[in-house]
Amino acid sequence: MKQVVQNYKSGELAVLDVPVPGCKPGGVLVRTAYSLISTGTELMKVSEAGMSMLGKARSRPDQVAKVMQSVATNGVPATYRKVMGKLDSYTPLGYSLCGVVEQVGTGIDDVKVGDLVACAGNEHALHAELNWVPKNLYARVPDGLAPRHAAFGTVGSIAMQGVRQGEPQLGEVALVIGLGLIGQLVVQLLTASGVRVVGVDPDPARCELAERLGAAACGDPASAAVEAAVAELTDGHGVDQVYLAAGGGSNQPVELAARLCRDRGRVVDIGKCRLDLPWNAYYEKELDVRFSRSYGPGRYDPEYELEGRDYPIGYVRWTERRNLACFLDLLARGSVDVEPLVSHVADFDDAVETYQRLKDGELKAVAVLFRYADHAEEGETEAPAVTVPAVRPSGSASTPARSAKAPVRLAFVGAGNYATSMLLPHLARRDGVELSTVVTTTALSAANAQRKFGFAEATTDLDAVLGDKSIDAVFVVTRHSSHAELTRKALLAGKAVFVEKPLALDQDELAAVLAAVEESGNDRLQVGFNRRFAPLLQEARKRFGARTGPASLRYLVNAGRLGHGSWYLQQGTEGSRFAGEGGHFIDTASWLLEADPVSVYAVATSGNEDLQVVLRYPDGSTATISYVTTGAAGFPKETLDLVADGKVLRLDDFVRASVFADGGAGRKRWVSSRLPKARDKGQSAELASFIKAVRTGGPMPVPLESLVATTAATLAVQAGLAGGAPVTLARAR
Repeated sequence: MKQVVQNYKSGELAVLDVPVPGCKPGGVLVRTAYSLISTGTELMKVSEAGMSMLGKARSRPDQVAKVMQSVATNGVPATYRKVMGKLDSYTPLGYSLCGVVEQVGTGIDDVKVGDLVACAGNEHALHAELNWVPKNLYARVPDGLAPRHAAFGTVGSIAMQGVRQGEPQLGEVALVIGLGLIGQLVVQLLTASGVRVVGVDPDPARCELAERLGAAACGDPASAAVEAAVAELTDGHGVDQVYLAAGGGSNQPVELAARLCRDRGRVVDIGKCRLDLPWNAYYEKELDVRFSRSYGPGRYDPEYELEGRDYPIGYVRWTERRNLACFLDLLARGSVDVEPLVSHVADFDDAVETYQRLKDGELKAVAVLFRYADHAEEGETEAPAVTVPAVRPSGSASTPARSAKAPVRLAFVGAGNYATSMLLPHLARRDGVELSTVVTTTALSAANAQRKFGFAEATTDLDAVLGDKSIDAVFVVTRHSSHAELTRKALLAGKAVFVEKPLALDQDELAAVLAAVEESGNDRLQVGFNRRFAPLLQEARKRFGARTGPASLRYLVNAGRLGHGSWYLQQGTEGSRFAGEGGHFIDTASWLLEADPVSVYAVATSGNEDLQVVLRYPDGSTATISYVTTGAAGFPKETLDLVADGKVLRLDDFVRASVFADGGAGRKRWVSSRLPKARDKGQSAELASFIKAVRTGGPMPVPLESLVATTAATLAVQAGLAGGAPVTLARAR
């Protein structure tokens, strides 16, 4: 299928051929009839992409702060790879469309194949021929409403949420500053609510359009006509509400709002404009400044948007989905008219040219629609034919015979930040490795990975990959909740498997993986516990040497707080944060102590923000892992001390290591001779070991028993927290 994308680094716009997205549970696959260009938001993104790197940084100071934090935690080289990887990737455009349901995922019963729906979301309602849309981001189009009009659903919801924040009442007077697409819709919604509206925009054509659509008067912000109209309509008191629907760097809108608003009036920010509030003006009138967050309640909440968990209507009357349905109803009843806003309709194949004309100013438009080939005509809801990727049977459990000289053929399931910054760069330049297929649930991420790393194929069809006997190994680099099931399937298909931590999120998942090993006889498994492969730690352990007595190990992990919206916070589906990454530190401790733990004791501070995990080993050794999120961001992330037999090994965040020893010849000390060029946490060496094992048929880098023991110990932490007592670990079989 085709999709409009942009490279944020170069500014390039393109219509790419990308895989058809899979129809996942909890959503529907929609073939687009019309999609709407947001001439404000999207053109701002297009313009930013054309800036220099300095210009991009100035326009997004929030992202610069995140980069600086990443430098402090991960170092310059790793941060550079991550940032450049993100910048030099194709990103999608679009967030408002109308189309026909072609496939219905499990758990969906409110629409059927052939229904016309309006869809929302900058990850799901894209300028693409097909989109997978979760339940709370689509609404069925009322009978008789034209698809081209229903494509306005998302921007209509944005305008509606802004109006709701203003709490308009019958007979009030409102000022709308900025008469672009959102502003024009705000004017109509206010008029439909019984509010008289004055509009402000420097473009006379937009002012005339707003007056035709119901505004009492409109004019240039600098003209006396606007102030005169406000004075006449309000008897000189000023407007009850001001809606800021303008963009740009001028502070004029907020200053005008203060001047024309009545005492204790309401100012609602909908657009992205400068907000240097003149303190005296806002203080003296005690103005109520409010912000409108996109489509409404539910926006940016992954449990609502991705998992389909609705808010009870008795507590949240207007969610983003209910706003979408309400706006469609207003369109169907004629209370809002979007046809006068349509400045241009372009064929989807001409998308790049259309964006360029808008950017250059050649095309003056309030709203522009893309029309897709073979779309349903207005009022017609019959679904056109579609070819959905066939499900192929998986391969047998036996590993295909391969020549020692043949390249190891790899498939990647998942191509997120970690895969593209920490794994694929090492594999793409390794001799004897062929990147065969990348599988993702979203079409564009697969296309990006294919372009950047040279995969032969990109797809959203996992079963086709598992059934391909030429693929030697499968990398599972998806979200935590899918690791165990994908690993199980790949093992049963006879593949060697590299799965990023964690292997499993509970005992049932771990048991299912082990059952697949037993059923298939395939134990070719590696979990991404990379720290034991770190060159600096390897050298330090060698310098420390053998020990005769029990050891004490202390591991401080200054994990830090997660940013708002991180999927790591979705504990209901993705497990606790420690369950997700705690295996790293347990595996490192077990490798240094050369044994698997026999018991786990865990305690936590109030709120479970900081954990103390004590592991006991068969020879009496102990390891204490302090996993904290409340430390200083500038402190190193990982520090480790190993003490035994008059010796101490010290590791400082994988940039420096030392060993101190007392012996017959006196005190000895080894310190890593120089700081490494970058933090090397062992990913490259781990991958090399895995590839060698696959190529030669030799043992996997870490014995299966150790992988299982580490996973069981990680899972026991939660049980220990709940029970308040040590948890004894049964020996893995």
